[in-house]
Amino acid sequence: MTMSPKEYQNFAKSREPSRSILANCVRAFLVGGLLCVLGQAIQEVFMYGMNMTRQEASNPTVAVLILLSVILTCFGVYDKIAQWAGAGTAVPVTGFANSMCSAALEHRSEGLVLGVGANMFKLAGSVIVFGVVAAFFVGIVYFVFGIGMGGH
Repeated sequence: MTMSPKEYQNFAKSREPSRSILANCVRAFLVGGLLCVLGQAIQEVFMYGMNMTRQEASNPTVAVLILLSVILTCFGVYDKIAQWAGAGTAVPVTGFANSMCSAALEHRSEGLVLGVGANMFKLAGSVIVFGVVAAFFVGIVYFVFGIGMGGH
């Protein structure tokens, strides 16, 4: 039996389990919110435990969240959480770290350079490029209008 692409698409759609959009949104909101609460708690530890200002504590907070995401990805825990929570784990910086770490783990058997190095940026590369290009144009706007130059 040979199916046309349209017939196959209809067949596949009929076999998909139904998903509740409301339940998906609630799970994404809860898990994304919990990640933000965790980030805030980590920042508070840096601020009050190490006498840092809010600005000084922001970079180590992000680094700890990335580290936790990578560790949970290595143990296969982050992917299970992401499967249940959906976009709630994909949007924060932890989702970005997960995507890079997952690609690196998937291609580690091909070697460090051609496997890990070449493939871990396949998914994340577009995000990095967009961020760099956007920062470049924002920097030009700031330069042209003298924003953030301390009044000079």
